[in-house]
Amino acid sequence: MDVSKLPNHHPVPWDTRFEAMALPAMFARTTKASPEAPLLHFLGRTYTYSELYRDAQAFARGLVARGIAGGDRVGLFLPNVPSYVVAYYGAMMAGAVVVNFSPLYSVEELEQQVADSGTRLLVTVDVPELYATAEKVLRGSALETLVVSSLSQMLPRLKGFALRLFARSKIAKVAFGSDILRWDEFLEEGVQVGGDLPTVDPQSLALLQYTGGTTGTPKGAMLTHANLSINAQQTAGLNPFGDPSGEVFMGALPFFHVFANTALLNHAVLTGASIAMVPRFETGQVLQTIEKYGATGFPGVPTMYQALLDHPDLAKTDLSTLKVCISGGAPLPGPLREKFEAATGVRLVEGYGLTESSGVVSANPYEGARKPGTIGQVVMQTEVMLLDKEDPTKSAGDGEPGELALHGPQVMQGYWNRPEAAKAVFVEHDGKTWLRTGDVATLDEDGFLEIVDRIKDMIAVGGFKVFPSQVEYVLLEHEAVKEALVIGRSDTYRGEVPVAYVTLDAGQEITGAQLKEWLNARVGKHERADDVVIRDELPKTMIGKLDRKALRAEVLD
Repeated sequence: MDVSKLPNHHPVPWDTRFEAMALPAMFARTTKASPEAPLLHFLGRTYTYSELYRDAQAFARGLVARGIAGGDRVGLFLPNVPSYVVAYYGAMMAGAVVVNFSPLYSVEELEQQVADSGTRLLVTVDVPELYATAEKVLRGSALETLVVSSLSQMLPRLKGFALRLFARSKIAKVAFGSDILRWDEFLEEGVQVGGDLPTVDPQSLALLQYTGGTTGTPKGAMLTHANLSINAQQTAGLNPFGDPSGEVFMGALPFFHVFANTALLNHAVLTGASIAMVPRFETGQVLQTIEKYGATGFPGVPTMYQALLDHPDLAKTDLSTLKVCISGGAPLPGPLREKFEAATGVRLVEGYGLTESSGVVSANPYEGARKPGTIGQVVMQTEVMLLDKEDPTKSAGDGEPGELALHGPQVMQGYWNRPEAAKAVFVEHDGKTWLRTGDVATLDEDGFLEIVDRIKDMIAVGGFKVFPSQVEYVLLEHEAVKEALVIGRSDTYRGEVPVAYVTLDAGQEITGAQLKEWLNARVGKHERADDVVIRDELPKTMIGKLDRKALRAEVLD
């Protein structure tokens, strides 16, 4: 279906053309226009565009002075701290490729991805857990240099002093030397060196973003400056609220994740907005930050909104500045959306994206028409098609669900050193190259997409395909159920059977057998759960979304 001919409920026309920019040039343009405007609010300290841009240039010159050349990989092993922003844009100013690493990685995980990416220099912070992991990787891999930033130096003066004086155990004892460098000295070296920085080609590689993709094996999605800058523009085009430079984004999503990289960081820098940032998601601190800085937008994952609902301070917090909350990263349960909107008066809309698409593919409109339960309409200049679920060389039948495939300027170039893996996710149709998402979707006459499930998550029950998300959706309609995951368990007669795992809302009492009876009366015969298991918690990923893969590994292995 040609989405360009369907109704468009976003404020910017679908056929809007975007400028392919290098991210350093994008940062420079905004800084020149509003040098003293705030970019980051961090635990009581505000950083302006000019301040962070100056430090990014110093970091870039420090890299060049140490032989980091165009295309070399610079890793970021950081939570949400100001040094992330400086190192991210600074590495790109030097022509280097940024590699994002989760602060939750073990030594083995970090070591594997450092080796796979060929990272030469790694930036971290003097938080004991992160530093200890980074130092072990430095000693046990081909990594050449570790640059360690200081959390206390990034805080307001009194907070930083208190941390150094009263909480020394929260500051790592760093063994500085020739290969472990101080952040402030590294920047100062860059200032002293001076000199011109290279001109960065918008089509050059900017970021390696590791993802499990459709196979579960971590692979580095290759994203160019053009991919990232255009996706930031596509995201900005969703905003119907006027001058974007006045927006204040709640920065609770981790910057190392592609959703935050585009929807928060690059989006803000493109438009001149600011980010009220917290190091990690802590519900009380997020509520305080929204109120203190007057946050106007909040990109998050469903578990964040559930946590806000569960917090006793929600009703006492002034959320009047919030215009919209955008949910991504995982399906947004309808009951959660309804409860959140009723409790806060803030519109919660669902969107969709992939690492392989720079972060954002579609969203429901922030104002006006929307279709709850869908992932909205695709962003500008993005085309979609539905592929046959069994044979991706064919299109799905009219009106039939199919594997969602994408074509657009934000789609990755491939996987780092994984040409065979890239071949598996790209398919040719009508003279264009399409990215297979692995998600089964439907597309209605108004251009709204609905994700039915993931191909690899479908459960084969006696020849029938069962979509776990459909069973989960029914479970979430029960007033006692807070979260739900459904997986397939081997069965000698039917091949597989659905098994549901749920958590309950506080104060609710019901047995798994009672829930099973309630559920099975409301689903098709082939969708009936063989068992419903009540748990205290369900596994979640590093950004807080429910982790079906981890549950499957835990239960079935």
